[in-house]
Amino acid sequence: MALDRLIEKIEQTQNPTVAGLDPKLDYVPEYIKKKCFEKHGETLKGAAKALYEFNKGLIDALYDIVPAVKPQAAYYEMYGVAGVKALYKTQEYARSKGMYVITDGKRNDIGTTMEAYATAHLGKVKVGGEEYEPFLGDALTVNGYLGSDGIKPLLKVCKENDKGIFVLVKTSNPSSGELQDRPVAGTPIYELMGNMCEEWGKELSGVYGYSGVGAVTGATYPEQIKRLREILPHTFFLIPGYGAQGATAADIAAAFDKNGLGGIVNSSRGIMCAYQKEKCSEREFAEAARREAIRMRDEIMGYVGKITTAKG
Repeated sequence: MALDRLIEKIEQTQNPTVAGLDPKLDYVPEYIKKKCFEKHGETLKGAAKALYEFNKGLIDALYDIVPAVKPQAAYYEMYGVAGVKALYKTQEYARSKGMYVITDGKRNDIGTTMEAYATAHLGKVKVGGEEYEPFLGDALTVNGYLGSDGIKPLLKVCKENDKGIFVLVKTSNPSSGELQDRPVAGTPIYELMGNMCEEWGKELSGVYGYSGVGAVTGATYPEQIKRLREILPHTFFLIPGYGAQGATAADIAAAFDKNGLGGIVNSSRGIMCAYQKEKCSEREFAEAARREAIRMRDEIMGYVGKITTAKG
């Protein structure tokens, strides 16, 4: 399944991290915005072109050391048609560099509507005698809180197209506990959702012990990560909350197994805005992003140890 390909990239780079590409215009260097606005005007198209140029620079600086990118769809959709095109081109460019692409869309619906979301982001559409891949993600984040009706349509598409999903289980935001920590018959809801991921994953088994149904587990809740790793031995974690949200490498150490596998840690602002934090020239934004990605990798690997794909 598709998460096998992610695991192989993680082993190849010895780096269990993903760069979140959630670009706001405030993050984009002025010289890039100026160039794009001069050509396309201060328009939705001009803004979207600036995002894409920024993303290209980041990908060029990161592709040999970071295994994956995670573009958040909302940051592109806010610029309309031009923004959606920038999302597609970002996915295309990352894929051309050999990076694994996780589309952060958090899609959630049931039945034929969820089939349409699954086809759009993970599958292929047939038009006449031709098949097309509408978007170029290798995996998609999804909301499982509508139950199996919202997940089963995805499993079929994933199986047919070698793709994967990450289901929201224990999210990193401060108010996540308002619902996710509430007990049902003594078991927190996030554990129930995690158990459902294990069950759904039986339809997408992988060669390295982890299925194609992953779980989003926030780094800001280390005790919950530890508990989820204990009860979800076949579920790979996508771990937001590191860096800008305050979590450290120590907080996510329990997510990983004895082979250094089990999760991939996201950093978005920390990498994208590294040049602002360093207060270096904006024309060095890509070099600063690379320095931060290496620092993050080295810090996390200090807890993870060598990563090996010993087949389970």
